Order: sequence, then structure tokens, then C-alpha cells
Amino acid sequence: MLEDNRFPKARTISRPQEIERSIIKKFRRTIWNRMIGGIKDYKLISPGDRIAVCISGGKDSMLLGAAFQHLQKYSEIPFEAVYLTMDPGYAPANRALIEENAKALGLDIHFFQTDIFNIVSKTEESPCYLCARMRRGFLYSNAQKMGCNKIALGHHFDDVIETVLMSMFYSAEYKTMMPKLHSSNFPGMELIRPLYQVREADIISWAKYNRLQFLQCACRFTEENPYMEWGGDSKRAETKALLKQLREVNPQVDINIFQSLHNVNLETVIGWERFGKQYSFLDDYDDPERCSHTLY
Repeated sequence: MLEDNRFPKARTISRPQEIERSIIKKFRRTIWNRMIGGIKDYKLISPGDRIAVCISGGKDSMLLGAAFQHLQKYSEIPFEAVYLTMDPGYAPANRALIEENAKALGLDIHFFQTDIFNIVSKTEESPCYLCARMRRGFLYSNAQKMGCNKIALGHHFDDVIETVLMSMFYSAEYKTMMPKLHSSNFPGMELIRPLYQVREADIISWAKYNRLQFLQCACRFTEENPYMEWGGDSKRAETKALLKQLREVNPQVDINIFQSLHNVNLETVIGWERFGKQYSFLDDYDDPERCSHTLY
């Protein structure tokens, strides 16, 4: 296993209480408040929810687990949380790292086994897409068996805006990750993203502050170096690099992209889709009511 030089040399890991406390103290403004803001803004948690917090082993899901552990203790909304980890075929060292980090965070994680990595490694087309879809299905299924009605994933602010740009550049459409979604294949199940407003840079800062090392991706394509900058030649990595350049010119550019998701003006959109049906501005172009609101 190669050494990850982006993190300080290993020292005594903080006790679980100290790591949890760092989220609500040192990182209160950048992580805790933004997570709570997203939960409230998008109504992600309801009384009586039983939520499967999905722990992949990466920094994002591990932070989500630690933050939810604290939230469950002090939330005004009564809910239950379980911490669910899928082993899709990890190398023993990678599985051990997840277990060590869970212990460091005080998380009582529940493992279940799948053979996803072996299946995906034999696929030539879009292995990452297939892996993501299969993972999601297994997580829903096992969460449902545990009596959960929601799964929580660790996608963050940067994932959201990167997905916006990638959809425009490579799929010719404008869409992003939603803060919550109803499952179409598992009735009664819902997916939520509590870190929707949390920046990736702040998650990295939290990990470094607590001297924690996490998996990036440990699939067959990367497990020889589990800390590599995953997706070095991927479309998401290209988009990350582009955003970094744009921020040098306009530090607000990522925030503006994020806000644009909340401020779509359909009067100035050529076409859109809703519930599988396509619409065009021409549908009511000559409607007198529409004409009365025309600004040009």
C-alpha cells in the first residue's frame, strides 16, 4: 500500500468524542451549520425516520457518519440511524482500513457482502456507472431489510455543481444531483444527501485536522494505490480542474452555479422535461397571458 503524502505523518488518532466534537466546534460554521441548513432547507429528516447512513469508507461518508452520530443524540426531530457498509469485494487491507476508521469514529457499522467489483471488472463500457447503480440497489435492499425508510449518502456541494457542468458538457442537458429522491424500484424508500451544502475542501480539512486517512476508491482499477487521486483522467476530474481555474478568476463561481439550480426561469428556457414528458416554449408561445409577461 503506497503512502499518502497529502496527510500528516500518522500519530495517535483522536478519541471518537474528540473527532465528533471537532465537527460542532472547530468546523461548526463550515460543516455542522451547513449540514443542518441543508437538512432544514430540503426537509430531509422527518419524525420517526429510520435512516441507513451509508459508509463507503471515503472521507465524505465517514464524516456523514460521525455527524449523524452527534445529530441523533441532540436532534429536535426524533429519528433512528444505522450505519451500513457494503463490501463489494475490497482487498483485506482496504476492508481493515474501513474498520479501523469506524472504530476511531465510534461508529457501529454493519457490513454486508456483494461481488460487485468482480462483476464490474469484467465490463468494458462505463464500469463506474454500472458500479454506482449496483451499489445503490444493494444499499436500498439491505437498508429496507433493516427496517429503514431512507438511505443517506455522502455527496457534497462540489459533487452537485460538478454534476451540473458534466451534464451540460457531456450529456447536453441541465440537471444535477437532487438533495432527496424517492426510489422508483424500492417503494417507500427515499435517498437523502445531508452534506448537500458542505464543501469538499472543508471535509478534507476536517480529515487532516483529526489525522485520519480514508479510502478514495478501492475497486479493481485502483486498489493497488487506494489513496490515489481517483479519476485522474475522468470527466469529473477534468471538471474539478476547470472549476479550480474559474475560481481563480471569480471566487464566487461555484456558489453562483449552485444558486442557479434554485433560480431557473422557465420563461427563458427553450425546452424542459417533467415526469418523462417533453415541453417547449413554443407550446404556449402565442398565449395572450404569456405575451403580457414578455420582457423583450
